[in-house]
Amino acid sequence: MEFKEVLTKRRSVRKFLPTAPSHEVLLDIVHDANTAPSSRNMHTTRFMIIEDRETLDKIAEMRDYGSGFMTGAPAAIVVMGDTTKTDLWRENCAISATILQLSIVNHGLASCWVHVADRPRIHEKPDSERAETYLRTFLDIPEDWKVECVVALGYSDFEPKPLPEWDSESTILWHK
Repeated sequence: MEFKEVLTKRRSVRKFLPTAPSHEVLLDIVHDANTAPSSRNMHTTRFMIIEDRETLDKIAEMRDYGSGFMTGAPAAIVVMGDTTKTDLWRENCAISATILQLSIVNHGLASCWVHVADRPRIHEKPDSERAETYLRTFLDIPEDWKVECVVALGYSDFEPKPLPEWDSESTILWHK
C-alpha cells in the first residue's frame, strides 16, 4: 500500500469483525512501531499485546466513556512508556502509537486509540480512580512503566467515510 493511501485509510474504527489478526501480523505491527523516532533515541515505548476475550472485556470497562467498544475488538495493544529512561516517555509513546496505527492500516486492519494517561474512569468525577490504576489491577505492568493509551484493532466491520477535505488555509501559517 502506498504511504498516501495508508494516511487516507487511517480512520478511528470502533466496530470489528470477530476474526482476529494472526500472531505474526501483530508482532510485525509492533516491530514497525518500534522504528518510531524517540527522544535521544532512547526507545522507551513498551507494548503489551492482548488477545484474551476476558481481558479485552475488562479493558473496555477502564472508562465509562470512550472504551466500551473494546468488547468487540479481537485484539488490543497497550502502549506504555518506561519512565526510568526519560521524562519524555509520553511523547515517545504518542509517536510510537501513531506509527502503530499506520502499520495496522498497512496490514489491512483498522484501529482506534483509547487514551489512558491521567484519564479518570468516571467522566463526571474527574477525581475518581484513574483508568491506569484500574488496568494495573489485572495487567502485569511494571511499576516504572506508565500507560499512554490502548489501541483496539481488528478487521473493520464497515467501510468508514473518507476523511473530510483538508482546509490548509485555516491550519497553516506561512512565515516569509
